[in-house]
Amino acid sequence: MDSTEGWPVLRKDDAGLLDEIQATLGTRVQGDPYSSDGSFASGLASLPPGLRAMAATHWLDVSLALDSLTWHFGNFGEPALVAQTEEGLRELGLTELADVFSEAKTLMLPLIDQIGPELSPDEALARADLSERGKAVDHRAWDLGKTGADQSAIYDAWLRYARNHPERVFG
Repeated sequence: MDSTEGWPVLRKDDAGLLDEIQATLGTRVQGDPYSSDGSFASGLASLPPGLRAMAATHWLDVSLALDSLTWHFGNFGEPALVAQTEEGLRELGLTELADVFSEAKTLMLPLIDQIGPELSPDEALARADLSERGKAVDHRAWDLGKTGADQSAIYDAWLRYARNHPERVFG
């Protein structure tokens, strides 16, 4: 049996499949990922495992493209979302990036309460004399977060995962 037979979406090229995944996320994911009350992460719990992993890792991809891993925690440091992001990276097979994310989590979560309009993640790291460690983690995450010519390792993993486990994304 053709692997696409039960899943016509898999007949799409990578760009089409990514569009389909993003459209599915757009209709199935509710809430504010910036919230600190746990409601966004709670809303992800009912999603199929692959789609939940994609929803949780989307914002990490944005952070790696626009800021850094340590800054990610300043925007998306709610503990349940942090846990789902790490779990999502592992579900998607991005083990090395998950390990770096876990290291950043250990570094940043103790500083979360200090970060805000008056104190950036970089400033919080500097006050804690952790700037060099933060920079090292950021550089490893940037390296792992890209494939080829600045392509997203996270979105590439989404595509592989969706093609191998469509029932865990679209089911």
